[in-house]
Amino acid sequence: MLGLNDSAPAAPNKDDLIREGSDATFMQDVVETSKTVPVIVDFWAPWCGPCKTLGPALEAAVTKAGGKVRMVKIDVDRNQAYAGQLQVQSIPTVYAFWQGQPVDGFQGALPGSEIEKFVNKLVALGGGDEDGGLSEAIAAADAMLDEGDAVGAAEVFGAILQEDDKNAPAYAGLVRAHLALDQIDQAEAILNGAPAEVAHAPELDAAHAQIALARQASNAGPVAELRARVEAEPGDLQARYDLATALHAKGETAEAVDQLLEIFRRDREWNDGAAKTQLFTIFEALPAKDPIALAGRRRLSSMIFA
Repeated sequence: MLGLNDSAPAAPNKDDLIREGSDATFMQDVVETSKTVPVIVDFWAPWCGPCKTLGPALEAAVTKAGGKVRMVKIDVDRNQAYAGQLQVQSIPTVYAFWQGQPVDGFQGALPGSEIEKFVNKLVALGGGDEDGGLSEAIAAADAMLDEGDAVGAAEVFGAILQEDDKNAPAYAGLVRAHLALDQIDQAEAILNGAPAEVAHAPELDAAHAQIALARQASNAGPVAELRARVEAEPGDLQARYDLATALHAKGETAEAVDQLLEIFRRDREWNDGAAKTQLFTIFEALPAKDPIALAGRRRLSSMIFA
């Protein structure tokens, strides 16, 4: 079993992790800093009741992450330029930046468990998680799964969990193996049985997204028919959304992302922002540094900034 890295440097002090920002310092504090470490931006105001709950909870989660995430607090009463550019319409609103671009976000106060999940996803995106152990066996099982041996991969992931029942990558791998075998209910049961200590690990958040997409895929329509509908009526956003679902079900993830981005470009509020929500589900289901996810996040952020 591998332990924590005892030689790791001491965590930065709170002043380095969390700071008061402004329009004048936004580029340095947020955009530039996010090129090396994820940055959470908390848009708040002194009179906002929910902000008084969310702010300290975010600060605690960022501090717990030990330097793998930074946080910048922006008082919207005093700083309206970037709040306007990011279309902050109510507070609290939170954005996460990585590589100079917004990659995630939410509005309103969240419970502590959801805040922890949000921060953990950013830690994973920044590459800051420690290897929990048994990495060679996990890598071998991943390779088996990639080569189409889902049964063999499931056996290896199961054996890893016999040795380490809190190994999040092994749980996620076992879920993927059962999804590859079209055993969605069993995959969900495995995920729901994960210990509380790892229930909010980034790998398991990704597994939740993968299960949601797998269920959608089981109801997806024929690609050719949906593509014809979209070509005949490009403004039919429901048909385009259904096409994206069908494309993803066929493994054509990049084109599915293209269709969802086109919906967002045409009408970002369509169906209560369904395109953006689905995009984030797809991004979450992919590895944090997957090229499709990275490119899709960049294109989405460029539309948000436009």
